[in-house]
This record gives sequence, structure tokens and C-alpha cells, in this order.
Amino acid sequence: MSEIANTARRWSLRVNRVVEIACVVLLALLVLDVWLGVLVRYLIPLPLTFTEELARYLMIWMALLAVSSGIAYREHIGVEFIFGRLPAKMRRWLAVSFDAMAFLFFALLFLYGLGFTIRGFSRFTMINAIPKAYPFAGVPLAAFMAALQLLLVGIHDFFSARAPERTGATLVQGEE
Repeated sequence: MSEIANTARRWSLRVNRVVEIACVVLLALLVLDVWLGVLVRYLIPLPLTFTEELARYLMIWMALLAVSSGIAYREHIGVEFIFGRLPAKMRRWLAVSFDAMAFLFFALLFLYGLGFTIRGFSRFTMINAIPKAYPFAGVPLAAFMAALQLLLVGIHDFFSARAPERTGATLVQGEE
């Protein structure tokens, strides 16, 4: 049983690595975009109007994708006062229940986000008139990544040799 938990954890960390790299790239682009915006507004008089809008969407995408990283490390909100005082078997089932409820939420968010993104092709951004579907696509993508991480973390919680000590317990590679 523990091998299934370890495999789920390894896959969770691999997926998280891709998400973390994407977030770092988005952050670097955001910083460069804001610097460019400051330069063209105050130092170099160029008519570049896309910087503010791009910064907004880069920040939203980065924040949404970072949710799955928080799930991978179990650094999301939990009720520690009650959870930590429960017996191990009950903690395991409660953790799996939390994972299942959150998975359902993110799966629904993914489905509704797809529809929202598709409808976004008929709406355009204010400054550059690009379809809003591109910025909106961050919602279903982030929801999919969060649901995937919840599935992997839930499998880990269910098959792990030990019950989680805390709801926000950081799982480290080789912890089993």
C-alpha cells in the first residue's frame, strides 16, 4: 500500500515542479513587463499600451497556478485545532474527505471555466482588443492542475502507512 502512496507523491512532486517553473517564468515576465511599463511611461516616450494589461493577466495566471503548488505541499487552510486531536484513522478519513470535496469543487470550476473561456472568444480586452478567452483560460487550467494535485495527494493520504498529523502537513519526498 505504501508503494502506491509513494508513487502518487512522486507524480505530485513532478507535476508541481512543472507548475513552479511556469510560475517563475510568469513572475519573470511580470517583472520585465512592469519595468518596461515604467520605462515607457517615465523615461522613454514610446506608445506601448499593452504593459498594464499584460501585467494584470500575468499576475492572475501566476496566482491561479500557484494554488496547485500549495495543494501539493499541503499548505492550504485546514482546521488544525480539531484535526490534530482526532485519532489517526479518523484523521486519514477526514483528510481524504477534504481532498474529495476540494476535488469536486475544482472539477466543477474546470467545467464551468471551460464554458467561460469559450464564451470569452466573443469578448475583447479594453486596450489591445484581444479575445478575453486567452486570459480566461487560466481558470480552467489552474482548476485542472489543482484537481490533479488533489487526486494525487488524496491517493497519498489514503494509501499512506501513516495518517496525516496535520491538515497542512508538508509532504517531503521520501517521507514514507
